[in-house]
Order: sequence, then structure tokens, then C-alpha cells
Amino acid sequence: MNVRSGTERGGPIGIFDSGLGGLTVYHAIRSKLPQYDYCYLGDTARTPYGSRSFDTIYRYTLQGVKALFEQGCPLLILACNTASAKALRTIQQRDLPQYFPGRRVLGVIRPSVERVGTLSQSRKVGLFGTSGTVRSESYVLEFRKLFPDLVLYQEACPMWVPLVENNETATPAAEYFVRRHVDALMDREPDIDTIILACTHYPLLLPLIRKFVPGNVQIVNQGPEVAERLEDYLQRHPEIEKQCLKNSRQRFLTTGTAEEFESLAAAFFPEPLNAEHIELG
Repeated sequence: MNVRSGTERGGPIGIFDSGLGGLTVYHAIRSKLPQYDYCYLGDTARTPYGSRSFDTIYRYTLQGVKALFEQGCPLLILACNTASAKALRTIQQRDLPQYFPGRRVLGVIRPSVERVGTLSQSRKVGLFGTSGTVRSESYVLEFRKLFPDLVLYQEACPMWVPLVENNETATPAAEYFVRRHVDALMDREPDIDTIILACTHYPLLLPLIRKFVPGNVQIVNQGPEVAERLEDYLQRHPEIEKQCLKNSRQRFLTTGTAEEFESLAAAFFPEPLNAEHIELG
């Protein structure tokens, strides 16, 4: 597994996602840290990841990680919850030391868990996520490790991503499915006081979610939390930070067609962008 050596010269911060939803995380990161160069890679040809097997998600994610390292990225973020849940630990513990020494890969789960652990007073927390993220139990394990006194209630929302991707967030169907899952979660535990949106698509449903969630419940949107933790990470790891180029440039790569990526990205990212096609393998 050969990856070109480019970290001595520096490179962009990489953002990997199974598709377009990670643009919500990238937008938050770039808003907070605009000075850095970024390279976003969306595996839109093979999205969604949520229903795929562990081995497939790991293989796809590793291919994306390798591609971003080949672009010279010294550090990258797995913006996809499913990839973070099912592939991050193996990549960090096995692949980085063996194939990519000196490179770093971070995920979105720990920043979210750390934030929720400081917010919740009732110690009863809810989570909206894809079926794959919920089945992985990754959030359960992370809470058990960091905040063992906290109880997590998970609600899989399989229709939310299709609603977002089909630009139906303001339709009666969206209202029905959002209310259905909010009610199901709160009926299981009325004392929930904090909820994680554990999918990068879900911020586009936030107005509807807030409409049906009780007013005293805090909602954690992952993008700002990941951006804040990334800033902290770069401050604590100057050996990585100095390898990150600072020209405020951005690139967008997709395994699907560039035209489709650019068109659909408008729902997730507030400015026009130019995408390039890339093959993974």
C-alpha cells in the first residue's frame, strides 16, 4: 500500500464522507478554521454506507483514507458517523502504524459524546442516527467509557436521509417521519434532556426536530463540536498542525459524477463549488 510522502511539504486537511452529508461538518470546520487548506472526498458512487456490512464499510473507508493521504493530507476527519463507528478504530490501531506512520485520522463520535457528557443534567441522553450507527453500539461504548453514569437511548431513523437527499425536508412526509421518531424516543424516556444528531444529514431537519422536541431538551449538532475539537487537537499537536497548509484553498472530490455532486451539494453547503471525479480502489 504505497502512499506518496508529502507531509514534509505539507498538505490540506482531509474530510471523508460516504456522500454529501459530511459537507455540514466541513462547513462548520471551515467556518471556524478558514485559514487551512481542505480536501473533501465524498464516496457518492457507493453511498449510503449505513446498510452495508462491517467489512465493506471498513474497506470503503480505508480506500477513502488512502486516497486523501495520496493528496498529501497529514490529518483527516471521518465526517461519516457510520465510517467513524465501524472503521475508525481499526484504521487508527492497525493501518496507521503499519502503512501511514505520522498521519492521523479522527472521527465524529468522541467530540459529540464529550459535549453531551458536559451538558446533560438528567444523565439521560437520546440519539437519532442511521440503522448502521445504532446497530454498531459505538456511541453506547463511548459513553460507557467516558461517562458510565449516563444512559443512552437510541432511535434509528431510516427515512431521514432519503428525505434530505430528495430535498423533501419541508414536506408533510418529513414532518410525519420526524415527529414519529421524536415521539418514539421521548415516549421511551421523558427525562431525556440532551439529544445527539448522529448523522451529518440531520442538521437539515433541525427546524422540524426542534418543532417536536420539548423546549427544555438540548440538541447537539455535530459540526460545531467537531470543529471545536479539531481546533483543540491542532493546538495540542503542533507537529501535525505545522504540516497543514494555510492558503484557505479547498478541493472537492467525488467518486460519482462531478456535475451531480455540484448540483446536490447546494442543499448541504452554502456556496457554489467545483468538484472533481476520483476512482477509489
